[in-house]
Amino acid sequence: MSASLVWGVVIGMTVVNICFRLVPIAAMSRLSLPKPLERWLSYVPACVMASIVVMEVLRPGGRWLAPLQNPYLLAAIPTAVVYRTTRSFLGATLAGVAAFLAFRYLLG
Repeated sequence: MSASLVWGVVIGMTVVNICFRLVPIAAMSRLSLPKPLERWLSYVPACVMASIVVMEVLRPGGRWLAPLQNPYLLAAIPTAVVYRTTRSFLGATLAGVAAFLAFRYLLG
């Protein structure tokens, strides 16, 4: 593969990425959306994040684990509890990491 081909692919991907991402965002920023649509769209980031996290918690590495042998699933419980009680993303993250390490050590 030549260097010019690699750079051509990189530049082409950049142009396509700008066209498909920046242009719609710029166009939508000038529009006023109806409130129900704005409210509905506000849930999209949380739904996308939840779908990514749930698949990694339930099927780490692409395979199913028994619930009581899954440190990811067990660590998700105290993480959710800490976030629910404190509303602190940093606190929940630290609690989740600590819980995961503890469960991985205990189960491993």
